[in-house]
Amino acid sequence: MSTTSVRIADLRKSYERAELSEEASHADPLRQFDQWLTQAISAEIPEPNAMTLATVGNDLRPSSRVILIKGYDERGIVWYTNYESRKGQELAGNPCAALQFHWVELERVVRIEGRVEKTSAAESDAYFATRPLDSRIGAWASPQSQVIPSRTVLVTNAARYSAQFMLNPPRPPHWGGYRLVPDQWQFWQGRKSRLHDRLRYTLKDGGWLRERLAP
Repeated sequence: MSTTSVRIADLRKSYERAELSEEASHADPLRQFDQWLTQAISAEIPEPNAMTLATVGNDLRPSSRVILIKGYDERGIVWYTNYESRKGQELAGNPCAALQFHWVELERVVRIEGRVEKTSAAESDAYFATRPLDSRIGAWASPQSQVIPSRTVLVTNAARYSAQFMLNPPRPPHWGGYRLVPDQWQFWQGRKSRLHDRLRYTLKDGGWLRERLAP
């Protein structure tokens, strides 16, 4: 039983900021995404580049985590991580995944589904070189998703790799980029009375089929 003084079931909000019509939306979902992400950045909302990544392991258990988008174009959505992490292992066994952006202040959600592939080594190298030095050392220091006895392991590893690489740590072989190649997009705009706008784009015969879904 919850001890909070606020009843969670009573928390409600009326969504009335905007609308999403077929006439005003782009026929190409990438253009629609670019427009909404640009507006989220311009609105200076907290971390507009944050997205939830959902994967499914060989044991069929789904898992999700928040990551940061690092690029997007007609090829797909890009992020970078440790290939040996839980998400990396799950993507190795099942390369299908889903992404979600939730821009609360704009009352908008974008959901993206598709197949995931690794970016090229050249792309990963180029991005890694732009990261702050501490982040590059951190990529070496953290055995992501593995059990460690204490934070001392991370601090010790960071000190060791800092001494080894100084100001020029190379990209670790276990670290790099992923690209989700979309075959489905959904754009959700909150509306009054829970009659939200929800447009789905599905890749079909080399083009995008746009349909309205009931909220």
